[in-house]
Parts: sequence; structure tokens; C-alpha cells
Amino acid sequence: MSGGNWKELFIAACEGDLELVRYHVKGGVDINYAHPEFLATPLVACMLAQQEAVAQYLLANGANPHLHSEFDGLNPLQAARKAGLKAVEQQLLALGAQEPPPRPLAARAEKPKWRLPFLRR
Repeated sequence: MSGGNWKELFIAACEGDLELVRYHVKGGVDINYAHPEFLATPLVACMLAQQEAVAQYLLANGANPHLHSEFDGLNPLQAARKAGLKAVEQQLLALGAQEPPPRPLAARAEKPKWRLPFLRR
């Protein structure tokens, strides 16, 4: 990644630091990259953190409205709806974002077979 620091961009997006996000985007940081440490794109992560202005900026500057987050399986449209960001939801729909296909009923009923270490009891 040339021209900036991806982790710094990701954290700035989640914290709503639009000026720092702009700096990294102008510097050439790939806003569609999902770092293996985070397993999410800055777009999905900032929406889940309620950072509407950052989400709108990322979309206006090339963030892919179709990439899903591997961490929680949400695509940008689902993340916007979960966070209640109606304006971002409309922007995503205007960019062609679509609903993911429905999961089979059996898959919805399954419980995860793994847990994060800090959630173990």
C-alpha cells in the first residue's frame, strides 16, 4: 500500500476522523482492502461505528459497495441498515448495492462452532 498507512485509515474511519481519512485516501491508501488482522473494510467498519459522514466520503471516493466483511459477514447495505444510517443506505442502493441471497433455514439455525477467546466461559 503506497502513500499511507492502512491501519491508521481504518482506525480514523471508525473514530469518525474525516480529515485523517481524506489524507490517507488522497495519499493512495486502498480503501477496499480488508486487512487480515481486522477482516473488514473501512466502509463496513465505519458504518457499524455510526460514522455516517466517513461512510459517505468513502463511497464517493471509490469504496466498493458490494464487498462484505469477513469478520461478521455483513455487506455494506446490511451494515448501513444495522446501524440505522438511512442516507448511506440510499447512497448504496443508488450505487447498485443488492441484498445478499437468503441463507438456507438450516444455516440460520446453526450456532457458531467457535468463539473468540475472551467470550469463553
